[in-house]
Amino acid sequence: MLELNNVTHVYPNGTKALDEVTLTVPKGMFGLLGPNGAGKSTLMRTVATLQTPTEGQIQFGDIDVLQNPQSLREQLGYLPQDFGVYPRVSAYDMLDHMAVLKGIASKADRKVTVETLLNQTNLWDVRKKAIAGFSGGMRQRFGIAQALIGNPRLIIVDEPTAGLDPEERNRFLNLLAEIGENVVIILSTHIVDDVSDLCPNMAVIANGRIQLQGEPRELIAQTKGTIWSKVIKRGELEHYQKNHEVISTRLFAGSTIINILATENPGDDFSMADGGLENVYFSTLIKTRRRSSNQSAAA
Repeated sequence: MLELNNVTHVYPNGTKALDEVTLTVPKGMFGLLGPNGAGKSTLMRTVATLQTPTEGQIQFGDIDVLQNPQSLREQLGYLPQDFGVYPRVSAYDMLDHMAVLKGIASKADRKVTVETLLNQTNLWDVRKKAIAGFSGGMRQRFGIAQALIGNPRLIIVDEPTAGLDPEERNRFLNLLAEIGENVVIILSTHIVDDVSDLCPNMAVIANGRIQLQGEPRELIAQTKGTIWSKVIKRGELEHYQKNHEVISTRLFAGSTIINILATENPGDDFSMADGGLENVYFSTLIKTRRRSSNQSAAA
């Protein structure tokens, strides 16, 4: 289990990227949802010991992460949003090199490790191909392969499916699901479907703070009766934005479907929206912005 207690990070320019983040991450897949700039990557880099927070504590099992970062690194697999590799090196040779860096000194042990990972990530047939020639999905699967070297107990993947086509996304998510049963995996993303498809536990981060945490099904149930939907003409959107708290819109057959946040039936032919994690996410962001706006006005 990973536990964060009041983790705050302030950059030298004064930007507070994390604001007293307290979070418990159990074994299994854990989704961290948030918009761009919410603090997700800062939090992932902090947990991965790539930067030290200004304040707070981080505990992984019996490891005090801030006091013993090397102990955490020995049990960590990390796939950042952008990871660099030597482009002209083959997938096999690159994994072998990274296995050396992970401390697998025996050539025989490295051979078993590399071949197992290449098969697990469905890259065996392109093992001799230079990584520069890989598609986006193949690169991400290679990224997971390198993150799995050494059988880590904590795996962090940051925006792993951004830019992938639907087939590669499904392949990648299935791979994560296979390895996520016995270790802690944090899936940091702004894509709601990634979390709803995979994660039995999740949190929403915005403005550097954890705004919501729980099981997706319970969070969806809590929004019942607060999200209302209606089909409108495109030209009517501005009117509804002025008179209601619109949390999301989407086009459908030439018309616009709007979802609004309201504690009771707003009338005007609105109907209760079907439950979904997307509504939980968008309504949480709207409430967060409302609180921030009220605090700014009070100041």
